[in-house]
Amino acid sequence: MTNLLIIKPSSLGDIVHGLQVAASLKAQRPELRISWIVRDIFEPLVRICEVVDRVYVFHRSEGVRGFLKLMREVRQTRFDYVFDMQGLLRTGLMTWQSRAARKVGRSDAREGATFFYQQKVPLPPDGAQSHALDILLRFCPVLEAKPELRGELRFREAADLNLGFIEGRRGQKPILIFPDSRRAEKRWNGFRQLTDLLLRDGSGRKIIWAGNNLVSYRDNAPEGQFLNLTGNTSLVSLAALIRRAEWVICNDSGPLHLAAASGVKTLGVFGPTDPRRYGPYPLSSPSNHVVQAPVGDLRLLTAKDVYARFARLDAISHGQSPPGSASPWPRRMAP
Repeated sequence: MTNLLIIKPSSLGDIVHGLQVAASLKAQRPELRISWIVRDIFEPLVRICEVVDRVYVFHRSEGVRGFLKLMREVRQTRFDYVFDMQGLLRTGLMTWQSRAARKVGRSDAREGATFFYQQKVPLPPDGAQSHALDILLRFCPVLEAKPELRGELRFREAADLNLGFIEGRRGQKPILIFPDSRRAEKRWNGFRQLTDLLLRDGSGRKIIWAGNNLVSYRDNAPEGQFLNLTGNTSLVSLAALIRRAEWVICNDSGPLHLAAASGVKTLGVFGPTDPRRYGPYPLSSPSNHVVQAPVGDLRLLTAKDVYARFARLDAISHGQSPPGSASPWPRRMAP
C-alpha cells in the first residue's frame, strides 16, 4: 500500500479537478490510499467521494490555532508522498509540516511555496496557458501513472436522499441552472430571461435553479415546471442532483466542472475568464460546450444569444435538425 496525501483545500472547481486526478491515480494504482486536506466549507463533497480514504479538515477561520491543530493530526501518519496541488504559502507550509518521504508541488506555485518542495512537477507543453486540469494531471507521472483521466469519479449517496421530485413529465430529466457565482465578474445576469425562454419552448422539461445562495426568479412561474432550490442546495446532494440532470447551464463555477466530470451535458457561460483554461474538461467532448461574451464582457451577452446556442446544441444531441439549419448535422460551433 502507498499512502498519498493530497493538499487541495479550495475552491470547489479546483477540488473537483483534483478529485478527477485522484480517481485517475487510483484507477492506475489500485493500492493507493488517498488522504485529503480540505477547507471545512468543501469537506462534505470530498468526504462522499469514493476515491478518498481519509479527510483532514482545515478550519481557516480559526487562524494559527486551527492550522496547528490540523498539522498535529496530519503528523500522526507518515505518508509516502504529499502532493501540494494548491501551490500557495499556507499549503507549502502544510507540505513542509507533514511527515512524508517525498514532498511534491507545482512548479508554478506562488508565494514562495516551492521552497518547501523536494520535487516540482513540470507544466504541460502549453505551459501556464494549459487547462487547469491538465496542469494537475502532471502529478500522475510522479507515481508512474499516465497524465490522463482514467476511471470514474463517483460519490456516495445518503440512503435517505430522495430526488424523485426533480423529474419532469414522463420521467424527463431536468435542465439544471446555477445562476450565481462566487465572483461578481463571472456572474451573468441573464438567467431569468433565459429561463423564461426555456419555459416557453414547448418541450415541457422541468427547469431547476440550484446553488448555495438564494436567488429569486419570479412569483408566477409555471406550476410543476420550475423549481427554485437556490439557498437550499447542499454539497452532499450536489453531485446526485447534477447526475440526474440532462443539461447543466451555469457560469464559470464549480458545478460546471462537477457536471463535466460526471458526464452530464454542459453549457458554460463565460465572460473574462478563458474557457480554454477554465472551461468544462475537455472542450473537445461532444457533451461540453461554452458560450463566451463579446470581448469578455457579460453585460454584452443576451439571453437570446445563449438560448439560440442551447437550442441548437440540444437539437443536435437529440438527433434533430437544429433551428434554422437545413442539415441535421452541422459543424460543431467553436467556443
